Amino acid sequence: MCGVAGWATTDDPDPDVVRSMLAALAHRGPDGDGLHVGAGIAMGMRRLAIVDVAGGAQPMVSEDRAVVAVLNGEIYNHGRLRAELTARGHRFASGSDGECLVHLYEEYGDALVHHLHGMFAFAIWDAVAGRLLLGRDRVGKKPLFWRRVPGGLQFASELKAFAADPAFPREVDPEAVHGFLACLYVPGAGTVWRDVRRVAPGSVLTWERGLIRDHRYHTLGVARPSPVGFDEAAAELRTRLLTAVRMRLTGERPIGLLLSGGVDSSAVLAAAVRSGHGPLPTFTIGFDDAATDERRFARAVAGRYGTDHHEWVLGTDVLPLLEDLGAQFDEPFADSSAIATFYLARMASRHVTVVLNGDGGDECFGGYDRYALMAAGARLRLPAPVGALAVRAGAAMGLSTRGARVRRAGRFLELAGRDPADRYAALMSAFEPFRLAGLYTPEFARRVGALDPMRHLRTAWTEAADRPLIDRMLTVDQRTYLAGDLLPKMDLATMAHGVEARSPLLDQDLMAWADGLPASYKVADGVGKRLLKHAVRDWLPEGAAERPKAGFGIPMDDWLRGPLRPLAWDLLTDATARRRGVFRPDAVRRLLGELDAGQRHGRRVWAMVQLESWYRRHADRPRPPAGLGTGAYGIEEERPC
Repeated sequence: MCGVAGWATTDDPDPDVVRSMLAALAHRGPDGDGLHVGAGIAMGMRRLAIVDVAGGAQPMVSEDRAVVAVLNGEIYNHGRLRAELTARGHRFASGSDGECLVHLYEEYGDALVHHLHGMFAFAIWDAVAGRLLLGRDRVGKKPLFWRRVPGGLQFASELKAFAADPAFPREVDPEAVHGFLACLYVPGAGTVWRDVRRVAPGSVLTWERGLIRDHRYHTLGVARPSPVGFDEAAAELRTRLLTAVRMRLTGERPIGLLLSGGVDSSAVLAAAVRSGHGPLPTFTIGFDDAATDERRFARAVAGRYGTDHHEWVLGTDVLPLLEDLGAQFDEPFADSSAIATFYLARMASRHVTVVLNGDGGDECFGGYDRYALMAAGARLRLPAPVGALAVRAGAAMGLSTRGARVRRAGRFLELAGRDPADRYAALMSAFEPFRLAGLYTPEFARRVGALDPMRHLRTAWTEAADRPLIDRMLTVDQRTYLAGDLLPKMDLATMAHGVEARSPLLDQDLMAWADGLPASYKVADGVGKRLLKHAVRDWLPEGAAERPKAGFGIPMDDWLRGPLRPLAWDLLTDATARRRGVFRPDAVRRLLGELDAGQRHGRRVWAMVQLESWYRRHADRPRPPAGLGTGAYGIEEERPC
């Protein structure tokens, strides 16, 4: 696990710029660094040593030094690959999983990705062809960004690496801001910076003498249901989960587990112990608010398996933590659970270097309440005039302060009157377009025009049109919410503290198998994750499998009415925010006032707070002067081939 960065060009790149880019990624790799410089290329890495700690330094080179590779991630099947490649005559100089990349490229070229089982973002330089290959894993666990520069291409694991280049323009993309306010993360292939893009999950991108091509080698959500009995499928799930967890219990550094007390992380813990690993250190976080505090459930699971259990209470005095969080997250990001995840990673880093987690259980097995809500709404078909009336009535009820039950009824009534794509976009939106239209200044409204902030979701919805409703939503969430919110949140929070996160429930084979299960095994009769709960019920404390989903939730409405109220009011109403020209000052004050009066605007206000904080920390910051490359890099000059 590490951070990677580089610059390929038809001329000779400036290695000092790449040194500066790598220095900006030092948190991702505190154990070492390396830089390769050759004709047309400068690329390197910061290393977090887990596999072959003593001998696995990067960049990795082929026997004839014609192929150079850097890897961020883990190749779990590297032992088998090593044996196959050795039998074909390749010679390995280390025990590192990353070295497999150079030999796989020699054998298979770009098709090497089909041989990889793991989480990865890599760069491979072919010195003979003058060609750069970038690739990401199937679901997007590991990040990788790129940008065109005159005569070439730069790439990096995080956006902050590009900002280390004095020539980086720092031009904010209004469409990204628009999408962020709707989704709480920047959606799609673009980023908050106009000239930086993401390598898409399941894709490879090549640069060769100025020409850029990309190719998707894997598409999520394409399996067809397979006929298998429910109990038979549960037994198969247990076997596959044990295999996925066992695969992730490798390495030379201590391993722990982030435990929420929910089904997903508890099942991973149970599988780890049943795999013979022994009790893992477990880490959970709690809150002073009893309604959101999950420690008692995590404690029960930890007690059953005899873990070395660690708990912390996250109070409302989080301003110093928010500063650290804002420095790490390079784009506006307003999923409030990032606060808990960031703090949890910091605490875990004092004990372990690798953590398992339960990410992916909801998106693979149907764990969110919205799946059942959408299914219920699909059964209630309203004539268009009645549907329009339902939308208006439901919206009014949804803002009610008369209790959660009334709000939920209003939300259901509102959504039932919508087209299914609109219904799901509304469920996934913090700010719907009509709210944003009333919030923006005329100038910013002109800049975003008629852009749909949920275009990425609608595209995924259309592409999954041939799937049953439940599977369609799972596919959409895997391609959008999982890839855009959950995985970046976990990666940035853990890597900020030099910790590697592994997600057994997102194992590529397990995901493909789950995708082919009948939709009714996932959600039916208002119950989600039916198969997963049934499969692991006997592994968990009594009643744990039936407990409603919670996760590391943050009571944001209460916090913004209480201890974080001064932060929100000061940040969003001062002169700097007014000059920003994004939000109308009167609309901001009205929204803050409605939050104070009890309306549930917490995540909307938090999104605005995070956006303004990001502008001040990142977009308003002066460019760095040239020549700031730091660190003791082992520089390898490329030799003639």
